[in-house]
Amino acid sequence: MPDSNSYSRKRVVLLGATGSIGDNALRVINAHPDKLELVGIAARTDWEKLSEIAKAHHVRHVGLFDETACTTAQKSDRFTPGTEFHAGMAGLVELAQLAEADIVLVAVVGTTALEPTLAAISAKKTIALASKEILVLAGKFVMAAAKAHGVQLLPVDSEHNSVFQCLEGHSQADLRRIMLTASGGAFRDWPLGKLQHVTVADALKHPNWDMGPKITVDSATLANKGLELIEAQCLFNLRAEQCDAVLHPQSIVHCFVEYEDGATLAQLCPPSMTFPIQHALLYPERVASVEPALDFTKLLSLEFRPVDETRFPMLRLAKETMATGGCAPAVLNAANEIAVDAFLAERIPFLAIPQLVDTTLQEITFREPTDLADVLFIDSEARRIATAALPNFSN
Repeated sequence: MPDSNSYSRKRVVLLGATGSIGDNALRVINAHPDKLELVGIAARTDWEKLSEIAKAHHVRHVGLFDETACTTAQKSDRFTPGTEFHAGMAGLVELAQLAEADIVLVAVVGTTALEPTLAAISAKKTIALASKEILVLAGKFVMAAAKAHGVQLLPVDSEHNSVFQCLEGHSQADLRRIMLTASGGAFRDWPLGKLQHVTVADALKHPNWDMGPKITVDSATLANKGLELIEAQCLFNLRAEQCDAVLHPQSIVHCFVEYEDGATLAQLCPPSMTFPIQHALLYPERVASVEPALDFTKLLSLEFRPVDETRFPMLRLAKETMATGGCAPAVLNAANEIAVDAFLAERIPFLAIPQLVDTTLQEITFREPTDLADVLFIDSEARRIATAALPNFSN
């Protein structure tokens, strides 16, 4: 049972509890038991890890997107008696609308997060958003729903969280542009000719961050930065030409926000997701961090350089879709997911990822989606086209 201080704490539902964002969110929750309480958790299939989290945090509501995994979990003896299980997409929606929850941290990879996020918004839950794909796919609908229900949407991605902090207290009319920083991923300094020999193991060695396989590959192609630019355009109501990226190998500065008077604000913190997650979960309160802050008494070197779009064509493609608008960003996202999955399965080479995405973009007539059903149709059509084109790029 919750203790007597339970309802002075923010009650959190964590969708995507077993991934890297989930791991860091649990570190934040563990560090601040007087301020945060975990009331619901969900994963795709990993019911064993979910059972450990449920026991450690006395969580009664547990969801598994994979219904077979949910059935297995219910039959096991790993969960406390009285645990309430939520299966499939309907289960994620139930958790997103949990009556006792104050804030829903959406850390589900891919477009699976769309329906639960909209459900949480309709239930007037504060949203801490770590799933960029849903804004790339259906940003105008998500933002419109949040506005209609008076729901606060707090970005968790380190770059968007930093932009949020740098914009706070300033007029939108005074903003000139934003610059998101990119580490450059595993191949930032590789000779171009060597990229044709990239293996999956090579791509998963990120120099700064510990992330899941899909986002790590996206970091290596800079698709991740392209998707983040699209997300930033949507989150902060920006024009495409107001959004850009710069290489910053140290991953300490997370954004630059430039104003019309020439002043540029930056946000700095160590490369750990505990910082933006804590900011979002506890906003507007600031308390001691999980990990040490930057130590400026030690030698600190910060390097910045422009992005070479010949080396990183995914960033160029993302900028083009931002300028095109309509369904173009959704097509880019869907094709990239198909391409990265194929690369991780060793079906296509690393350099084929942007080629497959470009091919898919060329095959679809861009238009403005009319509703969510239309968005989902465009997404499925892009996936069909990308999948059909895979044999042309096979290893």
